Amino acid sequence: MDDAKRDFTSYGGMSRQRHNELGQVVGFPLPDWRPPPLPPHESVEGRWSMLEPLDPERHGAGIYRGVSMDTEGRNWTYSPAGPFSCKEDFVTWLQSIASSEIPMWFAVVDRSCREALGFASYFEADPPNGVIEIGGVHFTEPLKRTVAATESMYLMLRTLFDLGYRRCEWRCDALNGPSRAAAERLGFSFEGIFRQHWVYNERNRDTAWYSMIDSEWADTRPAFEEWLDPANFDENGIQRSRLRADDRDGRVELPKATT
Repeated sequence: MDDAKRDFTSYGGMSRQRHNELGQVVGFPLPDWRPPPLPPHESVEGRWSMLEPLDPERHGAGIYRGVSMDTEGRNWTYSPAGPFSCKEDFVTWLQSIASSEIPMWFAVVDRSCREALGFASYFEADPPNGVIEIGGVHFTEPLKRTVAATESMYLMLRTLFDLGYRRCEWRCDALNGPSRAAAERLGFSFEGIFRQHWVYNERNRDTAWYSMIDSEWADTRPAFEEWLDPANFDENGIQRSRLRADDRDGRVELPKATT
């Protein structure tokens, strides 16, 4: 069948495609496209959390206290680094990653205790194409499933889309169930599996790819902001209502909040 006669409407975004002078289907036009800058490596403050440029000397001890609660090292299974047997080794590793431009690392600070309890990064960036990845996310036990944890991801997403990025990626080991569940809770769409994509820790990694594009963020952002509103939480910090939506508007059920 001739390409021009194929029905592409079932593919996301194809309803906006155009035909060139040869009658071939081509991508929708972007005549005013300008590559966005890299995100600024500076603090971003929310109600519940803060993102601060990762400083191993200032943040390392606090993060390690949370890391050490994972006595079995389960949180490092799908990471090429760790686990770490002592604070000194952990801080040395943080020093080896913290100074890079990309990945651009942030400490996740819980404002209720003013302590860094995790870290995350803009892991890869392709400004000419408006693509950036959130990766290297590590939430310690005290941070997991809290309002601060969810808000920190909201702050990263808001920053990149406000800058004009068109696409945010989330990639992880295809066997990493918690990371895949997090991507789905945050509103990312599953795109597929890259088979035998990496070799790490002397084993194979198939990589699961997720993405969120700017038009989806336009629907997802109000859902996050409604959920993060203090009125949605009772005096014990428990959510009053969950957010539920289907894939068509990009919104999903957000993780349960705990104190």
